[in-house]
Amino acid sequence: MKNLDAIHRALHRISLWAVWLGGLALLLSAFMVTIDVFCRKFFNVTMSGSDEISGYVFAASTTWAYSYCLLNRSNVRIDVLYNFLPVAARSVLDVVGVSLLLYYMSFLMRKAFNVFWTSWAGNSTSTTTLQVPLWIPQLMWFLGLALFVITLSFVLLYTLVALIRRDTALVQRVAGAMSAQEEIVQETHGLDVNTIDVTSQSGKNS
Repeated sequence: MKNLDAIHRALHRISLWAVWLGGLALLLSAFMVTIDVFCRKFFNVTMSGSDEISGYVFAASTTWAYSYCLLNRSNVRIDVLYNFLPVAARSVLDVVGVSLLLYYMSFLMRKAFNVFWTSWAGNSTSTTTLQVPLWIPQLMWFLGLALFVITLSFVLLYTLVALIRRDTALVQRVAGAMSAQEEIVQETHGLDVNTIDVTSQSGKNS
């Protein structure tokens, strides 16, 4: 398990760098659009293609954030019935959920590669004044999806091993839905806020 723990930490670092790069790209594109708006407003001059580039950046940077969301369990979960199940049942559902997501994302990644390869082979460009080679943003999009599929594959392996070892606590920590207390801690991270243990508090009230 030590090797899997080390890989998990390494993937977390890689995903963090991917998020920072995607965020930086979004910040730069927002800065470019802002300059374009000011130039149009005060100088009647436009930076042609700022909206197009920002669209490419948004599409690519979104996929580069997927792995970070998964490893931090920030992905949206429908847990209406989930929280009422025993830990063992929740752990099995977590593994099934990761498996289904991996199946879907593998299919999407293959389609993304086909789109990229078609644009590369045909030297396709955008039908705009910039005539951007479409394989460039499509490659960035594909790489983000590929990183997510690699991360999903590892998380599935990690949780399967933990499930076989009956380490449900590890499954919950790696792939389980966050509890209310964990969500509060995440949302108030870095803030001078005193949180209350929701679970224990509800137990006292009952």
